Formats: sequence, C-alpha cells, structure tokens
Amino acid sequence: MNMKDITRIHTFVVPAFGESPYLEACIASLQSQKLVSRLILVTSTPNAYISEIAEKYHIALYINEGEAGISGDWNFGISQVHTPLFTIAHQDDVYLPEYSSRILEEYRRVKKPIIFFTDYWELRNDEVVKKDKLLNVKRLMLKPLEPRRAWNSKWWRRRVLSFGDPICCPSVTYVTDRLPAGTFRSNLKANLDWQAWESLSKLEGAFVYIKEPLMEHRVHSGSTTNKILESNARGKEDLYMLEKFWPKPVARFIDRLYSTNEKSAKA
Repeated sequence: MNMKDITRIHTFVVPAFGESPYLEACIASLQSQKLVSRLILVTSTPNAYISEIAEKYHIALYINEGEAGISGDWNFGISQVHTPLFTIAHQDDVYLPEYSSRILEEYRRVKKPIIFFTDYWELRNDEVVKKDKLLNVKRLMLKPLEPRRAWNSKWWRRRVLSFGDPICCPSVTYVTDRLPAGTFRSNLKANLDWQAWESLSKLEGAFVYIKEPLMEHRVHSGSTTNKILESNARGKEDLYMLEKFWPKPVARFIDRLYSTNEKSAKA
C-alpha cells in the first residue's frame, strides 16, 4: 500500500487548543509514519501559533465555530473526516512510526470492526515510561481482549469496561460509518471516552486490541486530565459510569478501588 492509498483510508484529526508546546512534536510524529495518512487540524481557539504550525507543515486547518470544549472539538473534527478510518490524535502525544501501518494491517483482516486500540507508553518529563502501576493495571484489565476470538464478544468487552476504562483514548482508531452522530457527549468532561466505549460496546462487531505499544501518552501538569483529577470532578463521573454496569453499592465499592489507581495518572 502506498502513501496515496492510505490518505484515502485513514485520517489523523488533531484538535489543537491554546498554544501547546508539544503540538509540533505530535505533528512531526504523524508525518513520520511509515504510511503517512491524511492529517487535519481543528480548533475552537484559533490563534497565530496554530495557524503558523498548520502553514509550516502544510496541514488543512478547520475552525470550530459551534460547540466548544473537548466533545465539541472532537465531534467537529469527526465531521471533517471523509475516510473510512480516523484517529483523534491528542496534541500532546507522540505516535510511533508503525502506528498507522499496524492499524491498516488489522483493518484488512478483521470483519466488521468498530474501533482499533493499542497499548501505549507514557511520557513524563520527556522520559519514556514503559511500566508503572497504572499501565500495569490497565494491561491486566485488557488481558481478556488479547485473544482475537474475544474481539467480537460484547460480553467480554463490557466486563472489561465494567471495572474502569483501560482503553487509551488517543490510541483509538474509529471506523467512521460505525459511529453515530454526536458520539462524544458534553455531559462528561473526563469520561466522555469511556462513555463512548460503553455505547459502542453494544454494537455488533469487533473491538480490535493491538497489544503492541504504538504511541506515547504525555502526562504533565498542564494536561486536561491532570486538571480534572486535581479538581476532583472525575470521581463523580467514574461512579456515573460504573453505575451503567453495576448496582449502586457494587459500583461504589469498585469506584473506591478505581480512584486509587487513577491517582497515579497525575504528573
């Protein structure tokens, strides 16, 4: 498959917000893929910095003049996608060169995929962290989805999601025509991705888990996730999600365990 082929199949959507010092590194990693996909920038905070980055790397920039915020930017970005697959690449993160080629490899092999997602490493203070408590817990949670035969099982993926959200959101590639309109809802700030997985988990088709670490998720004090953790807003959202799977007393018990592990996500 050549470069022209993949640009008709896969798009990286980069929602840019403010003036992230890591945006350029993210874009460089996307343009250094072994198979280079279509790449677009979307933003609800247009500024000279983002415009200069778009011009420097010859990337189409789309301005979201509708609903702002994470869900608004993501849904707007999806509306600009015209390929069968897309990835919402978070502006602070880095993608390893094999990411898109491995996604395309599985796309050719799997019938009725819904999403593809991969293992990942963390970037802390520009150092790659390959193992820590949070990563170990998430990998353990995803063990049931390692066998290919489990990818089409609604029961297994809902059991996995019923104990927390082990799926790294920026590692996910979506099958465009499997997503309903407004997939990401604005009622949650931290767990809009978990909420999306819960909804998509009810569909017929495959949750394709690629066990290889194919991206690096940056953890730093200025990240949205870290700010939400510090505000304690995430606790209520975790309980809200757990109650989609469990009776309230059980959900509260699991929430106490889950919140302990999530604290290690802070920078």
